Amino acid sequence: MTGPAITMTSATFDERYRAIDARDARFDGQFVTAVRSTGIYCRPSCPARTPKPSHVTFYPTSAAAHEAGYRACKRCLPEAAPGSPQWDLRGDTAARAMRLIAEGVVEREGVPGLAARLGYSSRHLTRLLTAELGAGPLALARAQRAHTARMLLVGTDLAAADVAFSAGFASVRQFNDTVREVFGLTPTELRARRSAKDAATAAPGAIDLVLPHRGPIDADGLFRWMAVRAVHGAEVATERSFARTLRLDGGPAWFEVRLDAAGRVRLRARLTHLRDLAPLVARARRLFDLDADPLAVDAALATHPELAARVAAVPGIRVPGAADPHEMLIRAMVGQQITVAAARTALTALTEALGERVDAFEGTDRLFPTMAAIAAHGADVLRGPGARIRAVTGTAEALAAGELTLTTADDGHDQRAALLARPGIGPWTADYVRMRVTGDPDITLPGDVAVRSGAALLGIPSDPRGFDTWAARTAPWRSYMTAHLWRALDTTPQNRTSS
Repeated sequence: MTGPAITMTSATFDERYRAIDARDARFDGQFVTAVRSTGIYCRPSCPARTPKPSHVTFYPTSAAAHEAGYRACKRCLPEAAPGSPQWDLRGDTAARAMRLIAEGVVEREGVPGLAARLGYSSRHLTRLLTAELGAGPLALARAQRAHTARMLLVGTDLAAADVAFSAGFASVRQFNDTVREVFGLTPTELRARRSAKDAATAAPGAIDLVLPHRGPIDADGLFRWMAVRAVHGAEVATERSFARTLRLDGGPAWFEVRLDAAGRVRLRARLTHLRDLAPLVARARRLFDLDADPLAVDAALATHPELAARVAAVPGIRVPGAADPHEMLIRAMVGQQITVAAARTALTALTEALGERVDAFEGTDRLFPTMAAIAAHGADVLRGPGARIRAVTGTAEALAAGELTLTTADDGHDQRAALLARPGIGPWTADYVRMRVTGDPDITLPGDVAVRSGAALLGIPSDPRGFDTWAARTAPWRSYMTAHLWRALDTTPQNRTSS
């Protein structure tokens, strides 16, 4: 199986069965295989003997398998698979709900809060998700907690009580019962299954986790992208790592994403409150596009002669996401019509003047300013045309007041319309923010100077209309095509991309 066939939402039983018979790891996280004769469910690449078709039921999520009475395979641990790329490829309510559930909204706001964010009643949302994904929001959130608990048990030496509350469980008893029910193992038994290497590297009380991803991954390109945009004081980037401070519900946090010697993506974190870990993991995964399906993207883009050499040279390209949607919008607005280097200078000045000080740690000592601080004092710090400064501070004020909402779970078209209605926000900014915040894989930026330069370099029409027409043939992966054009220029600080 190659190319777009990797998309599994509309796949037939036979297509899914061929995937599990081939033990195709590309499908891990996109569906699970429940086996009636054993009562367990597996990831598609499970090394166990392929079950008979008559014994198999496919479910879109592990939560659906839980609800049907199955437990996770102890051999392949399907909860350790990367997330599904479908939640970015799809823009429907189910996909938007899954993004919010991954960020811990159900734990913080309950099902009513999740439903309100999506514009539905709790009852209707439960019906919708059950029909679409085989499980309601409570079951989906429970599966997310089980995944986080497994990750912590295997990747850290945190005490069981700390693991329970970090994963979002209300009590240690609930944590113990859920782990036993989902995995068929006690927390102690599950922890004992981690590799000797992970056990040796886990420092007492430390949070240092492996973030699963589908290979290959263009880590060099990601870290270079981060490095040329790193805001001094809040972010630090090297050739092999990226670290930054972040404001979460429980207080200031710090995290680092790096590539280890084995080629695994790892997350190291310091948190004010352990309950923020699951939302932090979700943000880090989105920032580095770790749920992408690079083989499907590469196979599709390589069919175009103009891109084939780039795909071969840079396999596994990713589209950088956003650690904070509000911050991303401000960074994009500040970066309009100026170079990346100039935007970085302006954002650093803004952070030094208005960012909250935090305990210094590995080169970081500030948080990016709040929207309220930018609204109140941004005009005293920002330089440039008055209209642009008023647009930035006015947008920050609207975000702070809740008059403008911007989240990873927005409907893409509605988000774009809301942004374009704001003074000083044009199509480039709205589309760029949509690409980075919602993870939409099919955005193109015909007005971007660096995109046009990269297109010209590869023999693609570089005028906006000609480029847009040509780019349509790369749907639904136009965001990744755009990333290749940026990457073709080596994304130097002089290029006019964005912040």
